[in-house]
Amino acid sequence: MGDFKVLKNICMFLNAVHVYTDEASKGEIRVVDANHYCAHIRKDLRQCLIYDSPKPDARLIGVEYMIPYEKYAELPPDEQKLWHSHDFEVHSGMLVIPNMSDEEELEAMKEITTLYGKTWHFWQVDRGDDLPLGYPVLMGSLTKSGQVDLDKTLESRDHELNVNFHEKAEQRKQIPHHNVHKNADSWYN
Repeated sequence: MGDFKVLKNICMFLNAVHVYTDEASKGEIRVVDANHYCAHIRKDLRQCLIYDSPKPDARLIGVEYMIPYEKYAELPPDEQKLWHSHDFEVHSGMLVIPNMSDEEELEAMKEITTLYGKTWHFWQVDRGDDLPLGYPVLMGSLTKSGQVDLDKTLESRDHELNVNFHEKAEQRKQIPHHNVHKNADSWYN
């Protein structure tokens, strides 16, 4: 007890941006930097702690669960609407694993593009909140070009993590696109 074994299960660091679904459903897109520290609990379940930065003083702002399509397809339709796809995140180069070689990252992305995520954020740090206020907010992902200016959105992140989302997108052209389930990303429908 108390030996931090749970935290030692964390085996992957991902970075992307998340979208506030309550606003996206109204056509307003507000994004926040999401630094994921993920554990692969089972073959069909990953769980990630989400922080506002990769720095030592980072604030825990949310959690994300990721499951494969086969598990997602078994969920009731109302539950499916709470989950988001990762296909655009992967193919746009927005989702990165900065501490892996390009070859290792490419292999990981082949799997991640088929996963579905359910994400809750508790702390809206981008509003300037000093504490996690109010109710948790369901978060989603971007699903197509033009929803935000990715160059502007990812400029600071790319510099800080020494990555380039344009180069990542080019490297990932060989990854097949995943046919996203019709109930995923429901806030855009």
